[in-house]
Amino acid sequence: MYQHLDLQGHPLPYAVGKVVCVGRSYKEHAQELNNPVPEQPLLFIKPAASLVGLDAPLLLPKGLGAVHHELEVALLIGRRLCHAEPGHALDAVVGVGLALDLTLREVQEQLKAKGQPWERAKAFDGSCPVTPFALPEVVNDLQRLDFALSVNGQQRQAGNTAMMMWSIGELLAEMSRCFTLNPGDVVLTGTPKGVAELGAGDELDMQLDGQFHFSARVAGEAHAG
Repeated sequence: MYQHLDLQGHPLPYAVGKVVCVGRSYKEHAQELNNPVPEQPLLFIKPAASLVGLDAPLLLPKGLGAVHHELEVALLIGRRLCHAEPGHALDAVVGVGLALDLTLREVQEQLKAKGQPWERAKAFDGSCPVTPFALPEVVNDLQRLDFALSVNGQQRQAGNTAMMMWSIGELLAEMSRCFTLNPGDVVLTGTPKGVAELGAGDELDMQLDGQFHFSARVAGEAHAG
């Protein structure tokens, strides 16, 4: 069962909660998928069952089409945020890591075409593999974090949180006006351009802030649905 971990692999004292995500916070990612650039953060939620540790082999849903990787900076929330102000929202962040917002791209496109919600494409069990979390004080400015993903030795995604259309403080505040953020919740901050399909046997290497490196392997396919 998933637990929030620190970089030494020790459990953190927070219950596992929901994952609050933002779509299209990087303009170039919206453009690469021919999506309109939103005027306000496009928010959606993954349930606790979506969280899995990246230390375990990744399993992709079977028979549901292409599964795309979307690398994102992940923030662990340590205190309640409700109708927060941007200047105070960052105080609630107790961990910084990386996550993959795994997306059933063909399913998502079908849902979008019908004007239906995305949960089937974004919120399935295991759809949010996440790294252990570093303390915020050991990373550089949250609004200037470099992060990158390579698959089989080839870089696919590279971004910096300075490229976001909203600051992290603004994003957390906006989320807290829609959904109260509780200790143990995880916030995904959006993905830069370069999303692509994953396949069985792929080797993933991720880096955060130029000092933290994580690896994962796609083991194969899970059961259908």
